[in-house]
Amino acid sequence: MPMNSTAQTPDRALSWQETALCAQVGPEFFFPAPGSSTREAKELCGACEGRTACLEYALANDERFGVWGGLSEQERGMLRRSGVQRYG
Repeated sequence: MPMNSTAQTPDRALSWQETALCAQVGPEFFFPAPGSSTREAKELCGACEGRTACLEYALANDERFGVWGGLSEQERGMLRRSGVQRYG
């Protein structure tokens, strides 16, 4: 039986991590010290095919720190407050 393309098993839900560009750099790149620039992390995210899935994961799991899907903590907070459920 074909799988519904919108339904995701736990394995498929995180499959974006296998090819994510962030896996090629250290976590400190995406979790900079307070007051530091997130520009470089956002640029890398912008070139990543998994960006949308990453951002959806961060929003669904209430990730509060670091750059996820090309957005900072503050930007994800604004997105949540605006009521947007999907990004892409």
